[in-house]
Amino acid sequence: MNPVIETILNHRSIRHFEDKQLTDEQIHTIVKCAQAASTSSYMQAYSIIGIKDIEKKKKLAEIAGNQAYVEHNGHLFIFCADLHRHEVAGEMEQVDVSTSLESTEKFMVALIDATLAAQNAALAAESMGLGICYIGGIRNNSEQVSELLKLPNRVIPLFALTVGYPAKMSGQKPRLPLTHIYHEEVYEQDQGHYKQLLNEYNETISQYYKERTKGEREDTWTGQMVNMLKVPKRMYMKEFVQKKGLDIK
Repeated sequence: MNPVIETILNHRSIRHFEDKQLTDEQIHTIVKCAQAASTSSYMQAYSIIGIKDIEKKKKLAEIAGNQAYVEHNGHLFIFCADLHRHEVAGEMEQVDVSTSLESTEKFMVALIDATLAAQNAALAAESMGLGICYIGGIRNNSEQVSELLKLPNRVIPLFALTVGYPAKMSGQKPRLPLTHIYHEEVYEQDQGHYKQLLNEYNETISQYYKERTKGEREDTWTGQMVNMLKVPKRMYMKEFVQKKGLDIK
């Protein structure tokens, strides 16, 4: 097993960081690694906003549900879907590209490009001995985040990435069985087998929580998912995305 695979398989979310800031060299290396990710048709349809200012971190932490590690970390990266520069390119070339920029396809391209870049950044950080945690909570109020970061039209904040020196190592949550994720030729058709694998996974997860909390929690994965999904969240998102000039047609 090579060091790259070891780094990938050793991933866990870190939520406690030392009070030590990343250097500019570390930040720039992480961003360059993000830029090295694959991008659809060379569009590079994303931007990354780096946050050092403690007051901005504090505000973003509040928006994200008062998650302390959004405020206290080595550096905070905000990944955005960005089609603004493509609109500017259209203006420079005197071509109307608005119909393409407002399509679901280009919206998906921006989401995918940003996500690929973010995962490269995360792996780069972890390979440097740093810890990371993705933060979807900034979408609790995307309008407020956009105003705070002065994001132009056709740019939307997707998620944050906290990076820093781990003060406390987290345990690794067991992932779904490989056969539940990887299907050959066609999607698994046997629902009985499908549910059997989920039941086995539920037992694994329940045991994980039981050991981690000394018996205080015994959650199952399917139970967690249903509890989360039964109450719709962030239902404003479609209206916000369209207001920002993406995914209209």
